[in-house]
Amino acid sequence: MQDVKGKVAFITGGANGIGFGMAQAFTAAGMKVVIADIRRDHLDRALEQLRKEGRTVHGIQLDVTDRKAMAAAADECERVFGKVHVVCNNAGINWFGPMEEATYEDWDWIMGVNLNGVINGLVTFIPRLKAHGEGGHIVNTASMASFVSGPGAGIYTGAKFAVRGISECLWYHLAPQGIGVSILCPGLVKSYIYQSEQIRPAQFAHTGQAPSEEFTRRLEEVHQVGMEPLEVGEKVLRGIRRADMYILSHPDHKEEVRQVFAEIMTAFPDETPEPRRMAFEDFRRQQKAEARNKGDAALGRA
Repeated sequence: MQDVKGKVAFITGGANGIGFGMAQAFTAAGMKVVIADIRRDHLDRALEQLRKEGRTVHGIQLDVTDRKAMAAAADECERVFGKVHVVCNNAGINWFGPMEEATYEDWDWIMGVNLNGVINGLVTFIPRLKAHGEGGHIVNTASMASFVSGPGAGIYTGAKFAVRGISECLWYHLAPQGIGVSILCPGLVKSYIYQSEQIRPAQFAHTGQAPSEEFTRRLEEVHQVGMEPLEVGEKVLRGIRRADMYILSHPDHKEEVRQVFAEIMTAFPDETPEPRRMAFEDFRRQQKAEARNKGDAALGRA
């Protein structure tokens, strides 16, 4: 999507952090943007700032885990601005604690927002993108946690690994139809994700480990040195225009990712593959290559 001027974008988690940075970058490029966010106060503040800058924006208070509300938000987007061309499934929360102490409620809450929220956005908007036949682009926010893991945020990491896998597969389905898919994998960004506990729903109140006030203060301090959201937003816009599958905004993790893949490669057995299995794998790879070629051509990457 080289020409984005006048196009409509829908961004979840759009009132602050990465979502707000995308809204700033998109509207600066002449796009019309609908920002959706669960917090009304953050939404109002974001809309006020963008409108003062003369940007074309609309706001919707939305819980991305609510499928009916997601469908209603899509209807509202089309009613206010017309056909949607860019969908950014960006809303996310975090929970820090030992995985072995996590409750069902911890799992359901984190997965409900970080994974099911993305799924809800896809199921709601993909038919609409396909129906208008003008192409489009989907950006699913994963994280560098979709490549690297460690102690402390295991449920979050699991959700982000899933978002990455879903998005990679989805590219091969949608790219040949002129709809790009990007996986945004940021590192530390100046945002309010450390306030996630403030919006934990009552039905998920039973937690294995609530963060202490001291830990939350430390998280706030850490996020203050994160990358500016606008910088991330500008990199996302560039990725949309180039039809990139991966948008890696931070150079901070390059060596760590290299080490991850090096360890994976050394784990493969040094054996000759069974020919009958290889016949199937060669067929699968051929199908993938054909889809890749069609996708690259449809997106202007050929």
